[in-house]
Amino acid sequence: MRKVIVIGGGAAGMMAAAAAASKGCQVVLFEKNEKLGRKLYITGKGRCNLTNACGMDELLGNVVRNPKFLYSAFSGFDNRKTMEWFENAGCPVKVERGERVFPVSDHASDVIKALAGRLGRLGVQVRLRTEVKGLVTASNGAEAPEGTKQPDGAEASERAKQPDGAEATEGTKQPGATEAVTGGKRQAGITAVKGVRLADGTVECADAVIVATGGLSYPLTGSTGDGYRMAEETGHTVKPTFPSLVPFNVREPWCRDLQGLSLKNVSLRLVQNGKKPVYEGFGEMLFTHFGVSGPLVLSASSFYAGQKKKGDAKLYLDLKPALSEEQLDKRLLRDFGENKNKQFKNSLGGLFPSKLVPVMVGLSGIDGEKKVHEVTKEERQHFVRLVKHVEMTVDGMREYAEAVITRGGVHVKEVNPSTMESKKVRGLYFAGEVLDVDALTGGFNLQIAWSTGYEAGAAAGEVAGAAAVGTAGGSGTGDVPR
Repeated sequence: MRKVIVIGGGAAGMMAAAAAASKGCQVVLFEKNEKLGRKLYITGKGRCNLTNACGMDELLGNVVRNPKFLYSAFSGFDNRKTMEWFENAGCPVKVERGERVFPVSDHASDVIKALAGRLGRLGVQVRLRTEVKGLVTASNGAEAPEGTKQPDGAEASERAKQPDGAEATEGTKQPGATEAVTGGKRQAGITAVKGVRLADGTVECADAVIVATGGLSYPLTGSTGDGYRMAEETGHTVKPTFPSLVPFNVREPWCRDLQGLSLKNVSLRLVQNGKKPVYEGFGEMLFTHFGVSGPLVLSASSFYAGQKKKGDAKLYLDLKPALSEEQLDKRLLRDFGENKNKQFKNSLGGLFPSKLVPVMVGLSGIDGEKKVHEVTKEERQHFVRLVKHVEMTVDGMREYAEAVITRGGVHVKEVNPSTMESKKVRGLYFAGEVLDVDALTGGFNLQIAWSTGYEAGAAAGEVAGAAAVGTAGGSGTGDVPR
């Protein structure tokens, strides 16, 4: 029976394992944590926003990097198929505001149960607390990797069998074979994957290997960049990685005074180097002890390019995006007329949350004790502009520990978009966050995981045997039959 190994028990890895097993393959999934889907448990504040029910154009429009690469994956396994898959797996779903899709139970654990249940029914062998240290690869013509033995020195029983049934004898290197593992030097002439090497030294042979190890975000969940290392050591280019969908540090101390304040129905712009905005959005945001967070801010971080010098990145908050400056000025005149004997600081309760009022008074430069009928036209108009353009200076992003996803990863030009197979190493596939694709908040990144995982698993399951026997020469750049 053809054998597929999946590295990583997250969203992409579990979906890939299920898809490969549905093709009749023997599938082994290695997960270094004590349970599957640790990162899934915390997505959507524990509710798991598993996809978005929007149309295909909007789905692709929310992908920030390399959306064209995902055309085929989204077409083969889109958001509708994702919802249907989970419904059939025993996890009913619902659609909420913004077309966000959640399990009806509002528990991420039910999403993981559905995935794990499907793996069990399909006969996938899940090996928890088992770390994969590297990929074993060989040049064309090699029949088995060198040194396939168990930690105690005995030969592998299952074990170092090649797909044709021939066992590999310890220490016997086949003619023309080369081996590359994580932690070693990159080898020349590598064209096919042969299996993986575990942390205890054991080599597990396979016809195909799917790398679905995630990125670097939330490292406590096990996302420590292992897949990037494996990709580089098998000759792949890894685009520089950064935290993404992550809060911003803000220089202005008044932001700390607003810690805990959540704003809805506001708009936010991110401007860098004094040029036109690189991001504009409408929605919700949150002030924190270090700066700002919330959906708007996280989305803005996807477009943040770092800073060439201090202070060259600015956020501009519009507290009243539904009103033009002229309309807002008329609103203020009306409010002032109704409160003409009140102090300026006591006349703004209808415009802002109470916690925001003293900050806005301080930023306006208007004496808070001044009676509103004493506020000049120039002061009022300056205040209107302030409300529409509250400026904050970005002092960088937060760390990976607070990032939802990782930007960067395996260069998509080195991966077949129809199958997720490497164009450099036959039988090697990549899926999920390890790839250089990422999207905005709203369920889009998990959809990338489901789609690429499904495509990788289905393709690996169909062609695993061909990958092992070395019948296909060259670099493996052609489309794999489906």
